Amino acid sequence: MRAVSGARDEVGRPGSAQAGGPPRRGRRSPLDALIMLAGVAVAVAAAAPIVSRWLYNQPDQRLVDLEVYREGGLAALRGAPLYDFLTQPPQLLPFTYPPFAAVLAVPFTLLSWRAAQWAWTALIYAALVIAVWYAFRDLIRRTGRWAPLVLGVLVAAMAWLDPVRDQVRFGQVGLFLLAMCLADCCTRSARWPRGLLVGLALAIKLVPGVFLIWFLITGRRDAFVNALVTAVVATLGAFAVLPHDSAGYWFGALLQGGDRTGAVDGTTNQAINGIVARLIDQGPARTAVWLVLALPMAYFGFLLARRATYTADVLVGPRPAVTGRIGTDHWAAADPRSGASAYSLLLAGVAITGLLSVLLSPVGWIHHLVWMIPVAGALVGDGRDTRRCLSGLAIWIFFLFPLPWWGAHLSGRGHAPIARVWGSLERDAFGLAAIAAVLVLGIWLPNRLGRQIGREDPSQRAAEVGTLAT
Repeated sequence: MRAVSGARDEVGRPGSAQAGGPPRRGRRSPLDALIMLAGVAVAVAAAAPIVSRWLYNQPDQRLVDLEVYREGGLAALRGAPLYDFLTQPPQLLPFTYPPFAAVLAVPFTLLSWRAAQWAWTALIYAALVIAVWYAFRDLIRRTGRWAPLVLGVLVAAMAWLDPVRDQVRFGQVGLFLLAMCLADCCTRSARWPRGLLVGLALAIKLVPGVFLIWFLITGRRDAFVNALVTAVVATLGAFAVLPHDSAGYWFGALLQGGDRTGAVDGTTNQAINGIVARLIDQGPARTAVWLVLALPMAYFGFLLARRATYTADVLVGPRPAVTGRIGTDHWAAADPRSGASAYSLLLAGVAITGLLSVLLSPVGWIHHLVWMIPVAGALVGDGRDTRRCLSGLAIWIFFLFPLPWWGAHLSGRGHAPIARVWGSLERDAFGLAAIAAVLVLGIWLPNRLGRQIGREDPSQRAAEVGTLAT
């Protein structure tokens, strides 16, 4: 692996000129406090209608997946079978996650159902703030003292993406997993064993396991070992607490797949398997077509994730800048002094890997596509490249609307044949857009930023708009 870690003997004190960080600020002025409050106000104002809608709708429709987690925690406390219960009608949902997730849900059983809903929703938005910070780090940092307001605006914008709204609607864990994976893969110098957060995410839900592959193919072997060990330890811990349920999951419920997670051919399944299932009836032919499409997607997808990450390392060069205090290790491409382009490509590699976790899974629900947040962030970068900004804006606009559900309506009976054909395509819109995003991040973005090696890209002129000129 090239230029993953920086030299430890070039570290200056945080905030010093040698460290290259921003100069130390004195006491915050009243204007700084107002900017902070404005950022919070914008984010809260954007989230309020979403929270109001989904926390005050019909009682049996509120955060139904949180009910699954909470009932799992109750089953763990009572010693009841974890994989035999169903939630209350009309949902009748089973617990489909590893036993470790039920252990983590136990604290929410100590709260009333209403308090648990509010606490979970607050945590969802806290995870969104973390994800937005990592996705748009360079753009936010570039705005100087206005950063809190810019962060608030970006959180507000991302809160209205359809997959993010669904996270609140169902009370899902996707934003938690997104924040954990971004923190593990995009932090400059981790204060924890790199890979630990991915390992915990893997113990909670299996799909973050794709990052084990990313760690390996990009030469981050220490992170791979840490993630694998963490996942194994957490899983064995759950075995110790819930031995029968753990055996039942790993050797029974896990193998049932789509029979427990829902209809594979449903509109909300935007994975490749879901796209195929809507075209071909269940049987060997459907499985064969899925494998024919999924295997090349996996091969070329991970190849493109590796390419984006390696291009980031090339941009850093053989002697990457090291700033601030060093944690367990140092990833040079994530260092602000290595440049916004290097970080964008690192983020692109991570985002591609996250998208593959949705596309390659037998079921990849719409709410799993919160990975479009780092996709948009990787495209926008620090905001200096107009074409990249327009690409990120296009992604954001595209995922604002429930296009697959509009397509499902058009593809039903009672519509003209041409409308039904268009509806069938629109029904797969998010999955097809995810595939397109993999190609854009893995081919177009590295090609565009790779031109900076040896010469400056003339189309990326330095902006000169007040504080944004830094």
